[in-house]
Parts: sequence; C-alpha cells; structure tokens
Amino acid sequence: MQLDSFDVVVVGAGFFGATIAEQVASRLGRSVCVLDRRPHIGGNAYSEVDAESGVEVHRYGTHIFHTNSEAVWRYLHRFAEFTDYRHRVFTVAKGRVYSMPINLATVCAAFGRAMTPQQARELIAAEAAAHGVSGAANLEDKAIASVGRTLYDLLIRGYTQKQWQTDPRELSADIIGRLPVRFTFDDRYFADRHEGMPLHGYTAIFRRMLDHPKISVLLGVDYFDVADRIAPRQLVIYTGPIDRFFGFACGHLGWRTVDLVREVHDVADFQGASVINYADVDVPFTRIHEFRHLHPERTHAQPRTTIFREYSRFAGRDDEPYYPINTAADRTMLASYHAMTADHPNVVFGGRLGSYKYLDMHQAIGAALKTFEHEVEPFFAEGRAARHQSPSLVPA
Repeated sequence: MQLDSFDVVVVGAGFFGATIAEQVASRLGRSVCVLDRRPHIGGNAYSEVDAESGVEVHRYGTHIFHTNSEAVWRYLHRFAEFTDYRHRVFTVAKGRVYSMPINLATVCAAFGRAMTPQQARELIAAEAAAHGVSGAANLEDKAIASVGRTLYDLLIRGYTQKQWQTDPRELSADIIGRLPVRFTFDDRYFADRHEGMPLHGYTAIFRRMLDHPKISVLLGVDYFDVADRIAPRQLVIYTGPIDRFFGFACGHLGWRTVDLVREVHDVADFQGASVINYADVDVPFTRIHEFRHLHPERTHAQPRTTIFREYSRFAGRDDEPYYPINTAADRTMLASYHAMTADHPNVVFGGRLGSYKYLDMHQAIGAALKTFEHEVEPFFAEGRAARHQSPSLVPA
C-alpha cells in the first residue's frame, strides 16, 4: 500500500471527508486516497437495500437531508436528484399518538380540547411560571420553561431519561437548546428552505462524489495501522475521534451511542410513518424507524418491511460514537486536544468525530467546503507544503 504517493490522505468516507476529497481532486487536480475502517463508503449516512424486504435502509438510523444553505443545496445537486419528501414524526405516549415537534395539534391533543394559538401560549406560559424556576438549573427546568409541565411530563421526561439513562434533573441544561413550540398546525419536523430524500439513496451520492480518476478509496483500513506510511509532506484530513488520534492522552471524550435492532415483518406497512418516538419510560426503546416511508414514490415487489428499534446508551471505547455528551469536563479535555494539534501542521481535524460536534449532514458538507477554502487550498499554495514539514504524522 503506497500511501506516500498521494498528495492528500482523507481519513473517513463520510460527508466531510468525501466533500474535501472531491474538491481536492476536481478543483486542485491533486491525488487523494480516502481511507475508511468500515467496509463501505458514506459514514453514518450509508444506505443499502435489505435483502429480505427489498427496502433501502439507513444502516445507522434515519437520515433526512435538509438545509437553509443555498451553497450546500447546489453542491449536493451535482451528485443527486432529490424527492420532495417532508419529514413528519410522531410520539406514542400513554397509549396515544402525538405530533412532533410540539405544535398546536400536539397542545390541543395533550389537553383534550381545541385551543387558539393565544390560548395555547397562555396555558404553557402559566405552567412554566407555576414551576417557579427563574434560571435553567438543569435540563428539566429548561424544558418546562419552554413547553410547560404537562407537555414535559407527557412527551419529554421519559424519552430524555431513556435517551440519557439519567434523571433529567441531573442533566445539564446545556444538553438541549430551547425546545421548539409551534403555535400553528404546521407539523413538519424541519422548517428549512430545502428538504428531501436523494432519489437513488445516499450511497449513490458518495459513489458519484468519489468517482474521479484522482481519487482512490481503501475500505476496511484503519488509519492507525498505516499512519507510519504517510510522509510529512502529505496533507491529512482526519475525521476520526480526536482523542484517539492523540492516544487518549488527555482522557476519553464522552459520547452517546445507539443500538439498532433490525426486524423484518411480512406486512407492507408496520407503523404508518418513517419514525415514531416512544416517550414512556417503561418502553425500553426510544423510537422505531421504518424506512419504506422515506420513499413513497418507490414500488416494492413484496409486502414486507424492515424496521429498526433504537436503544440509547453511553458509548464504550469500542462502540460507535453518535452524540457528544459535551460536559464541562469534556470541553476542558477538548481544549487540551486542540492545543496539541499545533504539533501536527499537516493534519486538518474535522467532521463530527474530529471536531467533537454533532453535525447534521448539511453542516458537515458546509464545514468541509469552508475547510477546503480556508485550510486545504492555501496549503497547496506555492511553497506552502515544503515549508510545513511536520516531524511526524504518526499519532501519539
């Protein structure tokens, strides 16, 4: 494996890595090798057809593309057509079904009566005031200040407790932003200007992005097994866990992970929607994904469907990290790792794992386009690579 013959080595074939690889090849004419320890491209956005049902599933949970960025939307349209799919999510709580995120229909259903937008606002504001907390001391206080006690107890508390395996009163308020409440009957999950599903699936996007004579892809290859074969003159785009790059010298950053349990059912429709949440704490899973609803334009030869039940837990060292916990201790640790990157001027850290940030797909693409413009392209300015001879690109 002659890695030292490439101008750029990209570690990770998700949206961040694939975008930079495509830009380096198409705009700079430089050679790129994309490494991924998994046996497939696409990172967590990878999709594949389930052999038993014929339904295209998202191996790592449902991914819906949405963005307000015209630049990202235009960029991705170079590699895919999109349907007009609009995501709608529902929550089952105490035997009833509610629309999410919370909107006027949710409020009316929870209180069992029709309300005007003003009546709903006043009711939630009164419950928040009755809770009597002026500051957001914890997640529960912040949530009640946003949605009131009734909606919090019904739809948020149990789900959050399952998702974090921790009482919400013991969770930091920083974990959640302000919970959205729409005082209209708009039940769309996302409010972005652009939304849809790639007509031919996510994996097809990555195949087209990486289909360039200057790009080589090596799958099933762990960067840490081959790092010593990379020369100091080469630029490395690293999208793996930043703490692992430095040998966990400052500790392990905290992550949540999920277990997705696959089931195939001999019915054409299992639940009537692509995603349904389960808020009751005595239901062990947090949600069920049914992927055939993501592409209603498709026809299937047999009345079978594939679902994933999702279970949430803290990530161990060998688990796939999904969501950064981002405690104060994590942020201190991350600052230490950021300081250590100065000793690796030929390495650019990015993506969800490399930056320790939860990134939606459009955010990962947008960040990659900016990284290419501000860090990658200048690296190859005349004489730059020669002046940045790092002593070693081998991680600690």
